Amino acid sequence: MNGFRRLLAASVATFGLLASAPSVLAAQAPIHFADLNWESGSLITDVLRVIVEKGYGLPTDTLPGTTITLETALANNDIQVIGEEWAGRSPAWVKAEAEGKVVSLGDTVKGATEGWWVPEYVIKGDPAKGIKPLAPDLRSVSDLKKYKDVFKDPETPSKGRFLNSPIGWTSEVVNKQKLTAYGLQDDYTNFRSGSGAALDAEISSSIRRGKPVLFYYWSPTPLLGKFKLVQLEEPPFDAEAWKTLTDADNPNPKPTRSLASKLSIGVSTPFQKQYPQIAEFFSKVDFPIEPLNKALAEMSEKHTAPRDAAVAFMKAHPDVWQAWLPKDVAEKVSADLK
Repeated sequence: MNGFRRLLAASVATFGLLASAPSVLAAQAPIHFADLNWESGSLITDVLRVIVEKGYGLPTDTLPGTTITLETALANNDIQVIGEEWAGRSPAWVKAEAEGKVVSLGDTVKGATEGWWVPEYVIKGDPAKGIKPLAPDLRSVSDLKKYKDVFKDPETPSKGRFLNSPIGWTSEVVNKQKLTAYGLQDDYTNFRSGSGAALDAEISSSIRRGKPVLFYYWSPTPLLGKFKLVQLEEPPFDAEAWKTLTDADNPNPKPTRSLASKLSIGVSTPFQKQYPQIAEFFSKVDFPIEPLNKALAEMSEKHTAPRDAAVAFMKAHPDVWQAWLPKDVAEKVSADLK
């Protein structure tokens, strides 16, 4: 009888351990971050992961995918965090947010923008390189008509050349429509390099040779941290005009600057409820644009891994990330970085 009782007690204890195992394993399951394949997204993601791992003691990993598949995965809680979300632009995001499945936290990179740019030397010159200012009065897109010869298209010399965004982006349509809205369609060639890498190569080649170049670009990006560039002024944003620019078939597009960019951290609603302290930290994240662009440029030039670049950024700018955190959490992260 005593043997049976001991056996029964052992069985109950074993069952108890087995029953508790899933909850233990669940507690140790990593937080899944989106594996973002552009420089700013990967750097920001790893800064967040370092803090979550070292400051809050929680494991993390990353899962790859396209923007659309990652946003869908976030809505399903298959991943929990997208470190750089251009909130409000993607139909997948708008739908999931309306259904209460995802939340955008914070305003993580104030000053993020997109528009039309020229190298600074085109306007101011560069005496050290023997470059004279070729467009000294260039300030706005409205000035471009009189400077088409400065940005001469080698294939169509009677026109200037405008380098549009990578093929397939929403901005490709917007920029084509802007050429018409600004009355420049007969003065400038709408030139498309193809990929983002091809656009970067063309811009960088022109700048290294000290040549004038007019192009679409965005930030935060390595290119803006590498060269001195000037963004041309555009008319104030107008929501109705913006609709005409995003419609490729609209025959009468109206002039306006692009929709303001808001970068945030996208999280699934279950994650926000499970980890309110991390959600609070995410809501305070704020990367100053100039140090971020410089860090991205260095990361690109040296081919630094995102985790190493994130740690280097955190060591160089402790005042930035410590401001997002409770003191005890910041101290844990600082101790690990030493």
